[in-house]
Amino acid sequence: MGSAKSERSEGRFNRHRRIRQRVVGTAGRPRLSVHRSLKQLYAQIIDDEQARTLVSISSLEKTVRQELEGEKTGLKRSRLLGKILAKRAKERGVSRVAFDRGGYLYHGHVKELADGARESGLEF
Repeated sequence: MGSAKSERSEGRFNRHRRIRQRVVGTAGRPRLSVHRSLKQLYAQIIDDEQARTLVSISSLEKTVRQELEGEKTGLKRSRLLGKILAKRAKERGVSRVAFDRGGYLYHGHVKELADGARESGLEF
């Protein structure tokens, strides 16, 4: 018998694998991949055809932390992270993405990041 934590992470990994069978990033529509740890949030926009990360963001980055300093609640910080990601993507010429929630529920921080990116002009 495995621990509850390993069973949860294994379940998320299986969900992520199923999602990745359908969601593929191309040059015209790269994949927006989200990873969530207990305290941090990470996102990347990836072109799977060339195996290249076009844009990435992390709640640990110094410039991002400075912009997030005023926000107290985590959900507002996640939304702001999505807005910053969308701004960076626009600078790189990316306007349409395929959303990959990484096996996480489309709820809470993942949903707020997606909503923030949509507000700033990313289409998915």
